[in-house]
Amino acid sequence: MALLGLVAVLAACTVGPSQRPPVAVRGENVPVAPGSPTPTDVPELPDPEPQEASIPFFECTEDTLVTLVDPLPADRQLQVDCGELTVPADPDQPSLGAVTLGVVRVGEAGAPADRPPLLVLGDSTREPSTRHAAILAGQVDPALLRHYTLVGLDRRGAGEDILHCAPEDARSALVDADAASTSEADLAALLERARAVVQECNLTLDGGLASYRTAATAADVELLRAALGVQRLSAIGVGDGAAALAMWARSAPRSVGRLILDGPPHPTQDEPDLTDSRAAAAEAALGAFGVSCSARPDCPLGADPRATIAGLLAQLQRRPLLATDGSRLTAGATVTALLAGLGEPRHWPALAAALAAANAGDPVPMLTILAPLTGPRGLFDGMLATSCNDTQRRLAPGEIGEVAQRWTVAYPTFGSTFALRLLACAPWPTGRAEPLAGQAEAAPPILVIGTAADPRGALDGSRRTADSLATARFVSWQGAGTGAYPRTPCISGLVDAMLLDGVVPDSGTLCPP
Repeated sequence: MALLGLVAVLAACTVGPSQRPPVAVRGENVPVAPGSPTPTDVPELPDPEPQEASIPFFECTEDTLVTLVDPLPADRQLQVDCGELTVPADPDQPSLGAVTLGVVRVGEAGAPADRPPLLVLGDSTREPSTRHAAILAGQVDPALLRHYTLVGLDRRGAGEDILHCAPEDARSALVDADAASTSEADLAALLERARAVVQECNLTLDGGLASYRTAATAADVELLRAALGVQRLSAIGVGDGAAALAMWARSAPRSVGRLILDGPPHPTQDEPDLTDSRAAAAEAALGAFGVSCSARPDCPLGADPRATIAGLLAQLQRRPLLATDGSRLTAGATVTALLAGLGEPRHWPALAAALAAANAGDPVPMLTILAPLTGPRGLFDGMLATSCNDTQRRLAPGEIGEVAQRWTVAYPTFGSTFALRLLACAPWPTGRAEPLAGQAEAAPPILVIGTAADPRGALDGSRRTADSLATARFVSWQGAGTGAYPRTPCISGLVDAMLLDGVVPDSGTLCPP
């Protein structure tokens, strides 16, 4: 049956050369890719294990499901259990004490409590992983829920451990930064705002600011595995959540079960090349969004959505829109909301409508999209901390001004804004060096997925992650969004065949849009 299932999956896919990136990666200082792993005897995929959780869970179904934007399909009844995991505030500094992370289990109502766990670890720029697990439970094939209970573990800086420490005016200055203001004086003023964020957050966290990094999440995953009572943990990670799982696999390969890395970033790239590649990917995602909208007869952005958006941003640079509550929609805020919206193609019609409303003078829909990031208990501070702590190199304002000039030409919509975001990390303490700790040779086959138009990172970065793992199989999707699973039947079939039947796809499989 597993073989027949794989044949059906591959009927919707094509196999193409693995060195054919749909998204170009640009940059002057791209590090040499990790060496090709030494061929080894690849361990077989382990069978999923029943969990024996030591975490005291309690039911929280209604409170969790009411937070979901999209209603659950009629074909499933879910139960959600909530719990907490206490971890060191910083795995490298035990003296800093402990923090508490939110954990949920999402499964079929009435399912056995020991059903095998499947960890869901989301990207730091998206909803907390506990909510992401509940969303995913409403999207996956019901067969997956008959075999696994989805487990969401909140990232540091989100959910129960929400990081909200930046002064309001300084946070707003970073979000609203004018992409056209890249003079020496403008950059110096913005740098002072960035310093205010670092100083206030460092005081609030009593020196624990460096703990908000992807490598710390990797350590949290191993603690969660032990708390769930399994020898090997199966997991799906998206974006930098996938990067955290890749680090975990390198450090604890014999703890790895059936592992899916969906859109991990380049494993060794540093600034400015990392942001350079992300700007290129964001432009590709915007192109896909424009094509999707203009293909509909009712596209509110007209025949050329990209031109309409460019006009809106130019208009907002001259005069931001004011809402009745005093909130302002600036060009910088619009780009931030646009990036967030591009990651979720299911909500592209609503994003297009919000952009059209702003173009007509109504800022409220775009401000609504922005609210989960920059509003009360928003994700912005945790996103910023993770992004800055995950990189080593800090650029001076003069260097950033030069980068902004180049990127404005190369990436018309996002280039300047991405350049100014480098300034937000400029006063940040230098991130800790996290060299690749091996190639996870003892891990079973690992599936790595890359997406052609993922606004969070270039497809080539995901390919480089696969190249750096001894047992990885790389597949790509010519679609758009942050995370390919379960957006497309081809990718969903490959992932489900691996998770349910233990069938690993061939490396180089190419899924159509």
